[in-house]
Amino acid sequence: MQPRKPRQISRELALLSLSQLPANPKKLTEAQLPKLVLAAVRTLTSEVQETLDSATAELQRSNARVLSSQTRAIDINTSRSMLQEAITYTQTAINQLGAAIEFPELIQLANQDKEVGIYAIEIIKTINEQRAIIDEHIASALVDWQVNRLAQIDRDILRIAVAEMMFLSTPDRVAINEAVELAKRYSGEEGHRFINGVLRRVTEQQKTSSNISASQP
Repeated sequence: MQPRKPRQISRELALLSLSQLPANPKKLTEAQLPKLVLAAVRTLTSEVQETLDSATAELQRSNARVLSSQTRAIDINTSRSMLQEAITYTQTAINQLGAAIEFPELIQLANQDKEVGIYAIEIIKTINEQRAIIDEHIASALVDWQVNRLAQIDRDILRIAVAEMMFLSTPDRVAINEAVELAKRYSGEEGHRFINGVLRRVTEQQKTSSNISASQP
């Protein structure tokens, strides 16, 4: 598992912060921006604990089923079924522990690396100030859909990518790839494909618009 880079962590913290933005951009002050990022770090810390608690519970269920298979099973088929349930509980716990492994490093970097917080704040501030323009570009790339009807997590991932491409000098390819990775972690099963498709249409429309502007006298 490769360690994540500071800007990857910045994007994740920004994503966790965007749901806290006020509806009116003017209501967000400079002093509130670091507090949003701090709240995102606390959210990650809480998620680690919840994941570990859940894994512990699954292992306890697994142990209980193993004991039951040895002491309460009335025949071999019942015992086999109980053992299978125990294996399922254990596998769930393993998956949860695997998901939790990444978080301590992320939280440590978020607390210690100033670049992480600075870029996360830059993303949040850009989206807050340029939300109308960003959403306009997203809307133009949606097919038979509206920005305000998108799942919030998908909308926020799209906003981060478009903000980076349009206002933060991030290459299109990098912004799209990073958005896809965020979607794999936080969106639904098909979320990353949807995000990828929308962002590619955004870039295509941008290129078309630039070509038209360049051809005009």
